[in-house]
Amino acid sequence: MDRRVLFAILILFAGGATGVGVATFAFVGFDDANTEATVVWKSEPAAGDDGTGTATVDVDGETRVVQPTVEGGDRAVRAVTPGEGRAWTTRISGDADGSDGNDGDPVAVSRLETGTLTGDPVVALTTARGELVVLNATDGDERFVVDLEGSGGVVPTIGDPTGDGANLVVATTTDGSVLAVGADGDQVFEASIDGRVERRPLVVEPDPDPDGREDPIPGGVAVSTAGTSPGTVHLLDESGEARWTATPTVTAVDWTVAETRRGPILSLGGSDGTLEALEVADGSSRYEVGLQDRPVAVGDANGGQILVGGVGSVWAVNLLDGEVIWKQQYGGQTRVNAPGVGDVAGDDTPESAAVNREGEVLGLTRNGEVVVRGGIPETVVYAGPLFADANDDGTDEILVVDRNGVVRALST
Repeated sequence: MDRRVLFAILILFAGGATGVGVATFAFVGFDDANTEATVVWKSEPAAGDDGTGTATVDVDGETRVVQPTVEGGDRAVRAVTPGEGRAWTTRISGDADGSDGNDGDPVAVSRLETGTLTGDPVVALTTARGELVVLNATDGDERFVVDLEGSGGVVPTIGDPTGDGANLVVATTTDGSVLAVGADGDQVFEASIDGRVERRPLVVEPDPDPDGREDPIPGGVAVSTAGTSPGTVHLLDESGEARWTATPTVTAVDWTVAETRRGPILSLGGSDGTLEALEVADGSSRYEVGLQDRPVAVGDANGGQILVGGVGSVWAVNLLDGEVIWKQQYGGQTRVNAPGVGDVAGDDTPESAAVNREGEVLGLTRNGEVVVRGGIPETVVYAGPLFADANDDGTDEILVVDRNGVVRALST
């Protein structure tokens, strides 16, 4: 059957202090010529991981999947190579003997963050008892452990806030302490934020030549306080001093940093279905766009677009002005997890991928047309898609991690 694409015009009216402009988008219908994806590999379950703690890391050109788990009653991190199997498992030291007040239960940990320090791939996490733990991704060996001097459990972040090529690891405690350390765990700066922190910090790289601005935009570390109100967003400089503090319009349930030609922004997915963008330059609101009246999850950014998942829908939103470029609906009223970007069609062009809570998968072109679809029956998925070449065909498979920590690779 011929490809069917339905175009509709949507006028988005917004409330709020700054208002929302008018946006036009294409609603893209399902393509009967798309390819059905099937499972080509799956891992063993990872006890203690509901899928949201899982991440990927590149080790010598090979993608590994890392997960928090529980083995033998101890908290651990395991790494598996899609298509092959387990690479290593590392126990989190001082875990389940009850000496740290956890009554012998495995210590609670954050979701995992991956990146590089001095060129070495690493995995980072924080523990609820207040430690920042960094492991070497190659073999799982402990690189360093740092005492946060407060309650942890918030996922850390890795990045270069100064643009000098030296990544830092930034961790927060729930009571608002912020600690940045270098490649060996040595403190770079320490700061304190007034308010409770439950959302990961974000490292923003500087933009030396943004369009429309005379001066460069410095980087920094963004920290957001939590609660039932919008809270506050703080941008800290390389010494931990506040560049600015802003109060967003939305109560964020998710956020990320994205680069645009006019400088970086912080994209916040609101509990009311609104996407808001804050300027890294000064904390002002670049735009707000109402997508639906239920919470939305901010996904990956690519090619000037940011992907957003909501109830039954995926959107691509223009990073510059908030215009909705396209919207794809699937899965009825099932929530769609934060979408991702990978080469799933084998054409060397990044595609979008989305997974909903029922394990239904879509691969989408930059224009929102469906090129891959599939799913995992009778499962529950809370995590967004990951990507790896699990069968050595030179194309990314879509990795779906279910609530039991089972990783499945879907291929066409």
